[in-house]
This record gives sequence, C-alpha cells and structure tokens, in this order.
Amino acid sequence: MESPYHTMNTLFDQLGLPSDDLSIRRFVNSHPLDRGTLLPEAPFWSPSQADFLRDALYNDSDWSTPIDELDRMLRR
Repeated sequence: MESPYHTMNTLFDQLGLPSDDLSIRRFVNSHPLDRGTLLPEAPFWSPSQADFLRDALYNDSDWSTPIDELDRMLRR
C-alpha cells in the first residue's frame, strides 16, 4: 500500500488555512520562526493546529514531509 502524497497546499488545507500558493507565501513571509522554537510550539498556531503538527511529527506520519518543508521555509 502506498502512502498518500501530501503537498504544501494540502497541508495548509489540513491546517484550515488558505492554501493557494500566494497565501502560503504570505504566511511564510509573515511568520518567521527562530531556531530555538519547535514548529508545533510556535505562537501563531491554534491549539488544534499545534496538536496536529505535534502528533504528525511524533508518529512520523505521511504529513511529516510537508511539515518538515514548512519548518525549513519558516526559518529562512
């Protein structure tokens, strides 16, 4: 059985955020993240968003790849 492939757009859908490319770029540009803060602990997530991110990363789910990509994008 193949794992589903999730894109940055589908990750933003899952998080309940606007998921078009322009909205994603705007989110990334307006939410920089310092090196000392874990992505799920960032102050801009709602509790349910943070729980989703934490759970997906902890369980190394099929969402881990786009979540890791988002983490890198926010730290540039």
